Amino acid sequence: MKVLAVNGSARKDGNTALLLRTVFAQLEAAGVETELIQLGGAPLRGCLACMKCWETQDRHCVIANDPLNGIIEKMTEADGIILGSPTYFADVTAEMKALIDRSGMVARANGSLFQRKVGAGVVAVRRGGAMHALQTLQNYFLISEMIIPGSSYWNIAFGRGIGEVEEDVEGIETMRKLGENMAWLLGKIAS
Repeated sequence: MKVLAVNGSARKDGNTALLLRTVFAQLEAAGVETELIQLGGAPLRGCLACMKCWETQDRHCVIANDPLNGIIEKMTEADGIILGSPTYFADVTAEMKALIDRSGMVARANGSLFQRKVGAGVVAVRRGGAMHALQTLQNYFLISEMIIPGSSYWNIAFGRGIGEVEEDVEGIETMRKLGENMAWLLGKIAS
């Protein structure tokens, strides 16, 4: 079993990455392979609404000069997908939204590529807007026909400066529990 996480933060190895790695620790303890992709610095533009993915049905977006098609391939191969984002103006980053829109269109155009995979969203937040950002991620999983595991609280943690999320005891415990529940669910689906 393998879980792919995509960090939508502009800061590689910032708070969002710390939260994703906290989830990973529980998955890895259960024998699940993990991989982290960090979008920080990658130019990822939004969907053109050209509908070429519906014409070609080749599991690729027509925009080929950014990393999205490689990410879609990895998402298709994975058993579980975690999308992580900091909160930007009460929502996910522009790069994460571009990934959601474009990979979502490609997946739907190709017979629902992510159907019945396990999906979880993780959000880092300074103060407010995290629930809207988390809902954006969860809506992606739901429209993709994925299965969302729960945790002991909403999958958010508070912190502004790099490392401050680790001081949010409840947030870190939420990530640990998310990893445990995701590993359990992946095991049930595999058996």
